[in-house]
Amino acid sequence: MINREIIRIKIVQLTYAYYQNGSKNIDSAEKELFFSLSKAYDLYNYLLALIIAITREARKHLEVAQSKARREQTPEPSSKFVFNRFALQLEENKMLNDFLEIQKKNWDDNAEFVHNLYNQITESTIYKDYMESEEDSYAADRELWRKIYRTFIQDNPDLDSVLEEQSLYWNDDKEIVDTFVLKTIKRFDENNKASQELLPEYDSEEDKEFARKLFRATILNANEYQGYMSEASHNWDFSRLAYMDVVIMQIAIAEMMTFPSIPISVTINEYVDIAKLYSTPRSGGYINGMLDAIARHLINTRRLLKHIDERRPRESKQ
Repeated sequence: MINREIIRIKIVQLTYAYYQNGSKNIDSAEKELFFSLSKAYDLYNYLLALIIAITREARKHLEVAQSKARREQTPEPSSKFVFNRFALQLEENKMLNDFLEIQKKNWDDNAEFVHNLYNQITESTIYKDYMESEEDSYAADRELWRKIYRTFIQDNPDLDSVLEEQSLYWNDDKEIVDTFVLKTIKRFDENNKASQELLPEYDSEEDKEFARKLFRATILNANEYQGYMSEASHNWDFSRLAYMDVVIMQIAIAEMMTFPSIPISVTINEYVDIAKLYSTPRSGGYINGMLDAIARHLINTRRLLKHIDERRPRESKQ
């Protein structure tokens, strides 16, 4: 799950913090980097567990409603939502339950939030259409939860507040982690039952090593990389750069210099997108031009053995 997009963002955050906190201990900073990456994976599991918490809240409401119906001898309410096959499969999932047991994490301490979220869901058209539909399939059950997640969980200020109380990292992580939760919902297969695999913590061991090498190269070669910025900035007002812009370019140069297999165009595009999120409104265009100039300068001086794709596309992330 932890891919290079997350890694780049975390390294930008942790490099900026490294220069701000004054301790300058690279070993401690590296531990903090990997801790922050692990917290993103914790959030992924915790958000999946929210689906289970909502289902259990629904179960409690159903039991009360059934008891009332039996007392009053009225028709019992539908149990369709409570017995949603995707949610039940997730509740039994071995990987998720192992995580929750080891981390001692659940939503019990946020019962009021879960209760309110359940009420929002049951009052929605999404829920009512599902309950009234005659379609009875695993695919329909899974699709319901995809819609619920996108509508009530993906962009929820109350949930953001709950997460912020538990981890300083999680609000920064949530937007991208949401995409992985939705991907997980989509790939669930009824036939896999409790053995359905969740996304692994890292896409590969290579990505974990990518994080370590990129962070260390950024810090250990800082003077060299900032020197490259100065050399290539003859037509730029380098002294007026936002400090975050300097950090972002320093990391981008580290990536260009340290990983021969990553095309320059990929590196530039990734850090331009990060600049749009974490720096000033003008930073994206400024960094795009600066990194292009720096790359050309390093190639011309034979310090960078790559080439620039002159047709480099620019696909901004929304």
